[in-house]
Amino acid sequence: MKAFAIQGSFGLDALRPMDLPDPKPGPGQIVLRMKAASLNYRDLLVTKGLYNPKFSLPLVPLSDGVGEVIGAGEGVTRVKVGDRVSPIFHQRWIDGEISWAKTKTALGGELPGVLSEQVLLDQEGVVAVPPHLTDEEAATLPCAAVTAWNALFASSHLKAGDTVLVQGTGGVSILALQLARAAGARVIVTSSSDEKLERARSLGAAETINYRTTPDWDTQALALTGGAGVDHVIEVGGEGTIARSLRAVRVGGRVSLIGVLSGGAPALNLFPFLMKQITAQGIFVGSRAMFEDMNRAIAANGLRPVVDRVFPFTEIRQALDHMASGGHFGKIALRF
Repeated sequence: MKAFAIQGSFGLDALRPMDLPDPKPGPGQIVLRMKAASLNYRDLLVTKGLYNPKFSLPLVPLSDGVGEVIGAGEGVTRVKVGDRVSPIFHQRWIDGEISWAKTKTALGGELPGVLSEQVLLDQEGVVAVPPHLTDEEAATLPCAAVTAWNALFASSHLKAGDTVLVQGTGGVSILALQLARAAGARVIVTSSSDEKLERARSLGAAETINYRTTPDWDTQALALTGGAGVDHVIEVGGEGTIARSLRAVRVGGRVSLIGVLSGGAPALNLFPFLMKQITAQGIFVGSRAMFEDMNRAIAANGLRPVVDRVFPFTEIRQALDHMASGGHFGKIALRF
């Protein structure tokens, strides 16, 4: 069985093929033959050693994928051989509130990931995927889509008519745009690329802002909402964008911190939280129950995640380079 693993030290050059024995399922376990996987920015950080340099090596990276059940151990009842399923990001966050212990069961980090022809998992750590999706589309769901769902619905109460500001056009942002539009929300998208903004409009964005030509995009967002501010910001920038997000959101609005693409240690003015009664929430993916709720919504609306480009899984380094370039729109996938 072929896999790719970070070996010896961190870095893209350390991500090399490895031969592993075929996994044998024990009680309650299943084996997936992987069909497709997808990349998250976290995977790039993990590979470079910037996410957690204390992870044990060798490490099979990547958390997101879809596969076919090809083996089941004694007592497996949730799935059967032949089912198409995706692993959940936090293998032990089934339902309820997150806990510190549950965050230590993420694939492609604390646990071996899915960049392998076959993967051994507990039956509790997978969900069936919407049947109308291709393998590559389904592979985008476990981290990016569940993160967007958690931010907008599970940890919030987005409703039709609300205005959501989405930063950028990466995986979480585009899935947030699609999910928010399916719920009847108005979406404003920011990007430095007019071409990407045009694509966002084709997906239902009501307004777009090029933050390179309009660096005070928070002021523009206020203008687009008649001075009131947006109801919800999907914040992916971190240090370089959080202050503007706080200015763009309405009194009593919400900011969901998804990522820290521009840094994670801002000198933050706390007065907007007090004066505007802003709710800020960190989102670290979500539970299996959230994943299943989201899949029902995706199936009911016929939603299809946007896949920017598909690489063979043996070209994982090229795929990570493509992510690092920032040129992608939506998700980058791998086919096994």
